[in-house]
This record gives sequence, structure tokens and C-alpha cells, in this order.
Amino acid sequence: MRRLLRGRRGGPGSDLEAVTKPERTIRARLAATLAVALAPVLILGAIQSGLSFRREAIDQRAALQGAAKRTVTNARARFEAANILLETLAPGVIGIDCAQRLSNVVRRIPGYANLIRFDAQGRVACYADSVPPDPQRRDRPWFRDLFQGAEQTLTTQPGVAYANEPVVLTSVRAGRDADGVLTAVIPLASLRPQTEGRGLPKNAEVALVNAQGAVLTVTRADAFPVIPAAWLERSRGPNGALITAHAPKGGDRDYSIAPLVGNDVYVVLSAPARGIWSSAWLDPLSGIIFSLLAFSLALMAVFYAADRAVLRWIGYLQRIADIYARGRFSVRPLQAEAAPPEIRQLAETLDEMAGAIVARDASLTESLALKDDLLREIHHRVKNNLQVISSLLSMQERALTDPGARQAINDTRQRITALALIYRALYQGADLRNADLRAFLEELTAQLMMSGTASGSVRVEVQADSLMIDPDKLAPLALFAVEAITNAQKHGLAARGGALTVEFRVGDPDAVLSISDTGGGERPPLEALEAKGVGRTLMNAFARQLRGRTEMSVNPEGGLTVTLSFPTPEAHP
Repeated sequence: MRRLLRGRRGGPGSDLEAVTKPERTIRARLAATLAVALAPVLILGAIQSGLSFRREAIDQRAALQGAAKRTVTNARARFEAANILLETLAPGVIGIDCAQRLSNVVRRIPGYANLIRFDAQGRVACYADSVPPDPQRRDRPWFRDLFQGAEQTLTTQPGVAYANEPVVLTSVRAGRDADGVLTAVIPLASLRPQTEGRGLPKNAEVALVNAQGAVLTVTRADAFPVIPAAWLERSRGPNGALITAHAPKGGDRDYSIAPLVGNDVYVVLSAPARGIWSSAWLDPLSGIIFSLLAFSLALMAVFYAADRAVLRWIGYLQRIADIYARGRFSVRPLQAEAAPPEIRQLAETLDEMAGAIVARDASLTESLALKDDLLREIHHRVKNNLQVISSLLSMQERALTDPGARQAINDTRQRITALALIYRALYQGADLRNADLRAFLEELTAQLMMSGTASGSVRVEVQADSLMIDPDKLAPLALFAVEAITNAQKHGLAARGGALTVEFRVGDPDAVLSISDTGGGERPPLEALEAKGVGRTLMNAFARQLRGRTEMSVNPEGGLTVTLSFPTPEAHP
């Protein structure tokens, strides 16, 4: 209401602006206020989560690189330890106890698949486990290099399969004066790091690949694509290579690559990449989720408090106001006694307003009844005065002997009678401002036919649509009907009677009043009737008052039809 009043004071277009402006409920305003208040917390949580996610991604890549370096360092330490072991064992592993001593070493020290003693011709002297035959062993590069001055050799391509899995062979000369070779067979799987280690990210996987990128040993095959040669080339730097690529299954992953055994074997460590759509976002998003949860709980708490303290009572007062709007002012807002003081005060104001409306309605009803009584009395007095005038004219008519003068007096009396009928219809009806046109035409036609001059029998038919019409339009319409019916009595029905039809139809956009007779009498020509006589002049004047038009035509029965068309008045209940 305040907005509407402000709109009325603001100018001609302010009402429309106040009506069309979208309304914001109390809940919407509370939600907007809470959103503004908690927005900095949500934004800070989002920034912190993003920074945490980025920091964790950097830490994960660093952990992968560190794990790869540690794997290389551990592998080198293993190779050095193996060489020291071989140099220590070389002088003593000869003779008939050679195989037993090698077996004991393999059994006590984990990480070795086999220990083998070869003679200078490449034949197996003794071993801890079985050895496949290899007649070309003396010509193998790793074997030949030892006799050409190398102190030790390391190879992943021994020429024959010394185990059921990829292995590394590390070999030393069995003493400077001896003519043999002592070899340790180390499985590649023992060189890869454990994925459960503290230094590896969650869901990390490990693979060892050869120089062609083929996987030699792996913890989960679908976590590694075919390693391109360019990746292996990049890994030969001091820090190895760190690459993000798409895995065969599981989305993008980070890959840390470092050479493990020369340029023959490479260690590849992999972990899920922390991309935008990865599950790694779940941990950083928890900060935002908790902030949103706090926001939701605060919003629900405010909504609940607002509903219990304000909105519930506003709804109750709205129902009371709706009852008052239907005219039932006897209902009182008694439940508002349990409401907060502000709502209770508003309810008391609403109750006082209802009482004031009841008192004012009683006063207005009394004033309206008095006004209706006065208006009915005025209509009744006007009708009586017109009736007195009609009676005086009737007395004057009887005193005259000239037929023309008597006819003129009679015509004037009928017009006054029609006006009197209008006022009688108004003060006798339920509505002082409008009258039912159908009932009025029936009564007017009957009144005119009772005082008519037709010598024969006349059959009267009135067909009219119902229309509530005000006196300003009823008066010219009634006087037009008087002129048309009087003309039919004088000319069409005077000699032998006939039929008189009065028809009124309500249309869109025009209403039509049609008055017809069946003829049979002596009627002047149509041209004479349309001449500027008194009756024709009056009918034209009445038609102009109604903003309509009038027509005369000869109907099929030989009589005359007079038609009045005018815009249909606005319907009144």
C-alpha cells in the first residue's frame, strides 16, 4: 500500500511502475542478506581450496620425481652391493662346495634369483639354481667385456632367460688371476619401489620399461600407455622427466620417468593427475562444501525463525483481511494475542479498522436508503405531475370539436403518458438508475393501444430482448416508439385493424427497434410519410439523440415498417 501511495504522489506513470515492479518476499530478502554476509567466507574458502589443490598437485609431482630418483639411487646401491658380494664370494666359490655356498647366500639374502660361477670358456662351474644352456655365452658382450679389462658389467640382455621374469645381470671377474666369472641374477621386480610407501602419492603405480618403451614389469598395466621414445630421451636429464598424459583407463595421470639401468631400463611412476574433473578435487572442495553447509543451515534457521515469528502471523492477518474483503467484519483476530507485540499491535489496528468500516457502512447504508427514498419520491411526484398534465389534456380534448385539434391534443397526451411511464418504471423498480426495456415496451404498447382509434380488432405482438437502460436513452427511445405506433394506428390499423409487431433486438454493435403493421388502411404514399412532418421530424430528432438512424419501408404484408438502429448501450446488471 505504501508503494501504491508513493506511486500516486509521484506522477501519472508512477502507479503503473509500482504495480509492475516485481515484489521481493521476506524470505527472498533474508536469503539475499545472508548471501551477501556469507559471500566473503565462501569466496575465501574457494580461494583456499584452489590454492590447496594447486599445492597438493605440485607436491604430488614433486613426490613422483623424488620417488623416481630414490628408486634409481636404491637400484644403484643394490648393484654396488651385489658387486661387493660377488667380489667377496669370488675367491671362495670354487671346488665341490661352490654350489652349496651359492645356494646358502641366495637363501639368506633376498633380492637374488640366482648366483652363477662361469669358467673362462663360459661354461657353468656351479650355481645356486638351474641355468639354461648357452653355447655362445663366451661371445656375449657382457661376458667378453670382462676379459677385455672391465672390472664389472651390468646388462638386461644376457642372451638367454635366466629366470621367468625380466632380470638384470651384474658380473665380476673371479679374481685377477683366475679365469672365471661370477654373476648375480637380480629380478627387475625387486628394484621397483613399493606403492604403499610413504613417499608415493595415493593410487600410485610403478612400471619398468626397456629402451623401446615396452613394459618389463608393472603393478597395473592399464595405468600406463605405450611409452614414447621422446619421453625416454627427456628422462636422461639430471631431474628425469615429468609428463601428464591420458592413461588407457582412468583419465589423465602424471608420469615420472628416470633411467634405472643405463639406457636399457627405465623406471616409470604414475599417479592420477589432479585435473579439474578429477576426484582429487573432493578434498579441496570439502572447504567449500562445509561453507555451503553452514550457509544452508543458517538460512534454514533464519527461515524457520522468520516463519514462526513473522510469516505465520502475516499469513493469519492476511486471512483475516480476506474475510474483511468479503464483507464479514464480525470476525476478530483473537489468535493474534499470542503473537509478538508488533504483530499484535497490527492486529489491533486491523480490528479497529474493521469496526470503523462497519460504522461507516451503517452510516452510508442509512444515507443511501434515505437518498433512494427521496429519489423515488421525486420520480413519483414527476409521474403524478405528468399524469395531471395528461388528464388536463384529455379534458381539453373532449371539449374540442375540431378533429385536427383533438388529434393534436391526443398525440401530445400520448407523448406525456410515455414520459410518465418512464418515471413510474424507475420508482417502482429495484434500480432507480435503470429500467428493463422489455417490460417497458410491453407496458407502453399496451397503454397506447388502449387509447388508440382503430375500429377493427388489432393483434399486438411484442418481441424484445432484455436490456437495462438508463433514462437518458429510454426517453428518446420511448418517444420514438410512441410516434411509430401512433402512425401505425392512424394509417395502417385505423380502418380494419390488423397486426402490430414491436420487436427489439440487442446486437453488436447496434441495437434495432422495429415497429411494423400489416397495413390495410388508407396510407399516404411513402414519400409523403418521409416528408418533413411533425412525427417524422420528432423521430429524426430522437434518433439523433441516440446517435442512430431511422428508416421506413413497405413490408411484404403491405404495411409500413419503421426501424431505429443505434449503438447498443452498455449493459447494466
